[in-house]
Amino acid sequence: MATSLLTLLDDISVVLDDVAVMTKVATRKTAGVLGDDLALNANQVAGVAADREIPVVAAVARGSAINKLILVPVALAISAIAPWAITPLLMLGGLYLCYEGAEKIAHKFLYPARSKAEVAELRKNVANTDVDLATLEKTKIKGAIRTDFILSAEIIVISLGTVADASFAVQLGVLIGISMIMTVGVYGLVAGIVKLDDLGRWLVGTPTQADEALADRSAISRAVGQGILWFAPLFMKMLSIVGTAAMFIVGGGIITHGFHGLADWILSTAGSVGSWLPSVSSILSGSISTLLHTLVGLIAGFLVLGVVTVASRAVGKPAPH
Repeated sequence: MATSLLTLLDDISVVLDDVAVMTKVATRKTAGVLGDDLALNANQVAGVAADREIPVVAAVARGSAINKLILVPVALAISAIAPWAITPLLMLGGLYLCYEGAEKIAHKFLYPARSKAEVAELRKNVANTDVDLATLEKTKIKGAIRTDFILSAEIIVISLGTVADASFAVQLGVLIGISMIMTVGVYGLVAGIVKLDDLGRWLVGTPTQADEALADRSAISRAVGQGILWFAPLFMKMLSIVGTAAMFIVGGGIITHGFHGLADWILSTAGSVGSWLPSVSSILSGSISTLLHTLVGLIAGFLVLGVVTVASRAVGKPAPH
């Protein structure tokens, strides 16, 4: 009896260890999508009143948790019933990532007037007291949850591909772990990011005290607050840029791994270039590999965008920009 119990505990510890290791691997592979998820959701609360930002983030987080409750069983069912479908689903997810990145670039640089008009309309709605802000808020929450569902599906499928050969217990543990990281980690960070400007304004507004030490501290607080107010919009832009770049890197990497010949060529090319400078060969090889994956992602993304644009116009629908 005691021996059986010890064996069971040992098996459980092995499974937990495998789950921890696989979760780390899956997190690294999905980092790009997580970054984009963070950037997208931080931007989703733009135009929401300051006192409603946290409730909106909380509502989206609840919707995200429900998304995971749907996606994890579906992913495990696919793994059990049709494991051959994991690679094609991964590649579709990679293509969608690249397409979404290409759409962002096209929207920003090919239609700058439309982008500015959307920002102006958003500001107008916030300033206009006749606009039903409750309805605007609900619309934003629904849109954010839909976006989260797509990104969550991509991350779950990528994570499942990482543990496709593992036992069911390990697969379940990794998917639950990734889901928790996504929901708690991402939306916790989003909540912090959207309140950065409020923190800055609060620090800037700290009154100067009569006591010299407190006055110095108040001056430091104001300086820190002004720094935060200066940094917050730059940080949001940086998140958006990094998230878009990550979509091409991750999506391109997924696509290339679906074509073994292309993946082998990239690995061989990166290794050959890295051998030119042995002292930094690993860094150089990794950089070349990332660059080539990004190039594949860019090409794939704009090809899909072109096909979708032509098809949309052929059926009389507006282009997806």
